[in-house]
Amino acid sequence: MVSRGQKVRGKMKEINDFRELQGEVTDWRRYLHENPELDFQEYNTARFVAEKLASFGINHIETGFAGTGVVALIQGEGGDGPTIGLRADMDALPIVETSNKPWASKISGVMHACGHDGHTAMLLGAAKHLARSRNFKGSVALIFQPAEEPEFPTGGFKMVQEGIMERFGISQVFGMHIRPGIEVGKFGIRHGSIMASQDDFDIIVKGRGGHAANPSRTVDPVVIAAQIIIGLQTLVSRKTDPLESLVISVTKLKAAKAYNVIPDQVEIGGTVRTSASRLRDFAEQEISASAQGIARGFGGDIEFKYTRSVPATFNSPEETDLAIQAARSLVGSASVDDNVKFAMGAEDFAYMLEARPGAYIFLGNGPTPACHNPAFDFDDEALPYGIGYWVTLVETVLGV
Repeated sequence: MVSRGQKVRGKMKEINDFRELQGEVTDWRRYLHENPELDFQEYNTARFVAEKLASFGINHIETGFAGTGVVALIQGEGGDGPTIGLRADMDALPIVETSNKPWASKISGVMHACGHDGHTAMLLGAAKHLARSRNFKGSVALIFQPAEEPEFPTGGFKMVQEGIMERFGISQVFGMHIRPGIEVGKFGIRHGSIMASQDDFDIIVKGRGGHAANPSRTVDPVVIAAQIIIGLQTLVSRKTDPLESLVISVTKLKAAKAYNVIPDQVEIGGTVRTSASRLRDFAEQEISASAQGIARGFGGDIEFKYTRSVPATFNSPEETDLAIQAARSLVGSASVDDNVKFAMGAEDFAYMLEARPGAYIFLGNGPTPACHNPAFDFDDEALPYGIGYWVTLVETVLGV
């Protein structure tokens, strides 16, 4: 293992070394963008990945993890050494695309709105380069993960539960994600927590229904639900330290289907994001207590469910230093922000980082629409940088 700050012997790669792959990898990326598949349904994508890996001369390819996941192993020619994992996600989102690009989604209501097509293509490009050069010791496990986007249990959780770390002897694991707002050719990373945890909650507000013309004869769960939604806002603004990161967002509301009916119950759903584990406990307790107190004050009651979905994404100290070193070797110190702003989005790569030490880095996608926006598209000019980062990271961690 390369220690913190240690130089890797030999000449590191430069970005121009990877531009020769850009045309081919762009074709792969656009094919994947045209043919997106939702979580746990990435059958064509997995087949495409496995066929490409085999065409590179990689002999150890295993499929079927978490349903459609693929893991391939490349052995270096530098002798014995550890195995490190490189992970890319493959799933798309249930969004109608509005990018109007020639390679826009051909699948109605499904699109790659979070760059997973680019992530998969970049790791395939790195696989082709590494299978050809093998300029490292030990082995590299290429992890193509399904279902990063859904609610718990996600593909990352399932792959860890199915034992991929043990099966392939992975000692460290690394991830990368495109990030709009960071210039193409630049990277962002930070030590410690880099992305938030994600929990989800459901509240069933119970009242007594009746005719909308006679609300006094009911216990109106719609009014109770409205008060609960307003009340939840004070948990962040009045009960938590403003210097700590906590977001509570109500995103679902389901009541009656008719204009003249006050229903018996109303369903509320939402999400909680934070960087601190103790705030997950706080949110679970306080959301339940606040909702129940409000409901009972109006003569109603609640049912409450809180789901711990994804932990915070936490970068280990030594692996973060290695990732920073690799990125700086590729693009220079000025193009690597090692204190990038913490992101309140969640990432199920966190499960792999709980299983093994590792690091997660952002790659710039330029001034594009945000991820999960129907107009989003991966910038293909970023492809050589992603490929280059993976290869340089392998030669940094497993340098001969």
